[in-house]
Amino acid sequence: MKRLVGFGSALLLAGAFMLPSSAVAQSYDTYVGCGLGNMLFKEIGQDKTLFQILAVTTNGFFFNQTFGITSGTLGCAQPSMFVENEKVLRFVADNMDTLAQDIAAGNGEALSTLAELMEIPAEQRPVFFSKLQENFNGIYSSSAVESADVIEGIYKIASNS
Repeated sequence: MKRLVGFGSALLLAGAFMLPSSAVAQSYDTYVGCGLGNMLFKEIGQDKTLFQILAVTTNGFFFNQTFGITSGTLGCAQPSMFVENEKVLRFVADNMDTLAQDIAAGNGEALSTLAELMEIPAEQRPVFFSKLQENFNGIYSSSAVESADVIEGIYKIASNS
């Protein structure tokens, strides 16, 4: 039985190496992703499956894609809705219910604190508060909404204000 498992693994690996190189070359970044492996092997590995495997393995082994994405380095693009302020993350996670009440009301201490943490200028806060209130159902889409979804919704509205 062990011999069959080993043979099956070898067959799968051999099949991966037989992929048409033109199809693989067109999607190098799609298959490999950003990171150190991409930076090291992209020039020599675009049409070689072996180098793509090395690139993916390098990315996985060194856990560098997360760093690249959060810092916008290693060929990675930083997400447009990236929350840089750890205090905002913690505040929203710790105050989900109070924040929901304040957003629904259009004012309140939790909402004012959030605006301060997000560095919303004082003269823009009334408009920001009313936009959040108008979009309450989009921000708090269900009773089981996660804090990350709330933050993303708030930042989308803040960026459109």
